[in-house]
Amino acid sequence: MTAARELNYFGPDPRARSLRQGRSGIVGVIIEDRVLNSFRDPMTLAALDGISQELGEGSGMLLLTAVGDGESTIQSAVFDAAIFMGCSPHLARSIEIMRQRNIPMVAIEGQAFDGVLAVSLDNREAARRIAQVVHDLGHTRVATVTLPLDALRSLRPLSEEIVAGATTAVSIDRLEGARDVFPDLDGVVAASSSSDDGLEAGLRLLTGSVSSRPTAILAQSDLLAVGVIRAAEQLGLAVPADLTVVGFDGARIEGFSDYQLTTMKQPATEKGRAAGAAVTALLAGEPASDVSFASVLRMGNTAGPVPG
Repeated sequence: MTAARELNYFGPDPRARSLRQGRSGIVGVIIEDRVLNSFRDPMTLAALDGISQELGEGSGMLLLTAVGDGESTIQSAVFDAAIFMGCSPHLARSIEIMRQRNIPMVAIEGQAFDGVLAVSLDNREAARRIAQVVHDLGHTRVATVTLPLDALRSLRPLSEEIVAGATTAVSIDRLEGARDVFPDLDGVVAASSSSDDGLEAGLRLLTGSVSSRPTAILAQSDLLAVGVIRAAEQLGLAVPADLTVVGFDGARIEGFSDYQLTTMKQPATEKGRAAGAAVTALLAGEPASDVSFASVLRMGNTAGPVPG
């Protein structure tokens, strides 16, 4: 101990310990957007909280991003297990490398891959259900604001070319569910799940003649829906008297007390807990199975009949 004090040694060195144990004590969590955008999304934060609740004592989370040069970092980073917050085809190479390294993998609402345990949500069915609500209110001129559909994070008009090249499972499923009810549904692709993008998308969709603009907008997240409502307010439109707006998530959004959003409420924290429990079991050599969750319709005051 005297020698340790004289040498300023504060061991044991965690790097040496991890080599001896063959474990780093780290779970890699891979997100498909910039970290800044992800920390603005209440659903991502809730899922991360759920993961942290289930990780064992002494375990930590390493946040990695799949955008830019992030994929190469994913392949070289040291962690014991991986949780993908959405799992797109462009990550196939990273997944193959992790499979060769025998790293347990779990995907929350991701593309299906062999050897990757799935924590899924009924995105298509939930989107169909809320689109049916809008349909039953009599709306026929309907538009959508989607979450990003691919790695190109830019706000742009929705086109069949973009849909054909889409890689983001959540956005694809929610669009397909809405199109089960409105087959010709068109709209705008957002760059991120944010109220700013919803505002810009809403202004694009609602700036036009009364006879051509949509009477209802299906937003693929609550944050996007909030932005659309703000766009309607800027243009002098009342919600829901002039415009019906519905969302998806059931998020609690600060500073949005004027409305109770009609939306599909999803169990975001529970999804994270299921993923955290799965990797904990896999690391312990215990069996783990796919888990699926369902969303619940929450009727608010932002959906109404077609304007007279």
